[in-house]
Amino acid sequence: MVADAIRLGIGNYSAIARRIASDLGEPHPEAIVAACRRYPRGRSESFREAGIRRVLRKSRIETRTKVAAITLNQGVDVLQRLGDVVEELLDENSLCRLIQVSRGTVVIVDEDSVLRVTKQLRGPQVLGVRKGLVELAVTSPESIEQTPGLLTLLTGVLSAQGINIVEALSCYTDTIFLLEQDDLHAAMGVLTQSLA
Repeated sequence: MVADAIRLGIGNYSAIARRIASDLGEPHPEAIVAACRRYPRGRSESFREAGIRRVLRKSRIETRTKVAAITLNQGVDVLQRLGDVVEELLDENSLCRLIQVSRGTVVIVDEDSVLRVTKQLRGPQVLGVRKGLVELAVTSPESIEQTPGLLTLLTGVLSAQGINIVEALSCYTDTIFLLEQDDLHAAMGVLTQSLA
């Protein structure tokens, strides 16, 4: 993924070099920056890379602040209890994403809706609530479904900047990242550069 970012010309060489130097225990990243600059780009672009670049050029970024992720226990009872509040939030055009995972359900809502969701549940059903998040959604054309490597590339450029992805979801035309509020500016910068 780092190689893809460099080859596509969307990687920040200094950030990549710092990350590689840290991973290798190398105290001097200058040589790594020089190697990144010499890495082949452009004309040797593969068919896959060309497809990723086409999709990225047609994509756009949407952001949302004051987002929360609520992690819930697994169970039909949990989903039944959420039915009414989910319907209300969707009717209001509010943020409401339910993601079924192997050991439970993650509900992504605006921070203002957390209490509305949690009061529908019994105490032990709520495993955790994480507030102070931002959502970055990269919306792409439908051709993204036949373009391998886009999610890997986007997570790679975020990782190279030292940005922790709290949650990630890729469905249909949307690639959605939940990040800490403090990472919004850096993430917007690197993702905007990726789409250029």
